[in-house]
Amino acid sequence: QVHLVESGGGLVQPGGSLRLSCAASGFTFSRYWMYWVRQAPGKGLEWVAKISTGGAGTLYSDSVNGRFTISRDNAKKMLYLQMARLKSEDTAVYYCAIDESGTQRGQGTQVTVSS
Repeated sequence: QVHLVESGGGLVQPGGSLRLSCAASGFTFSRYWMYWVRQAPGKGLEWVAKISTGGAGTLYSDSVNGRFTISRDNAKKMLYLQMARLKSEDTAVYYCAIDESGTQRGQGTQVTVSS
């Protein structure tokens, strides 16, 4: 059974940074592309970033490209999202997922960007 647990969210000022983590279990982590998706207040799920099985391939949405970095550690079954130059519009619940639509995702971690 897929089990994903996100952590690392919090309150940060505009321009600040945060690093999100996701602990994976219940499936062969190294065989799956992994994703970060987010849901802002009153909006639907939005794909943010994805990473290939070995970590060499990454892709980002236009809204975060150049500010966010996705990475993974297959030995530790961990997924990460380094977020920099955060903006108020990045405020959302962030989820790690094993599919791009976010159907199979964790419980999420709240990121609030506010002064």
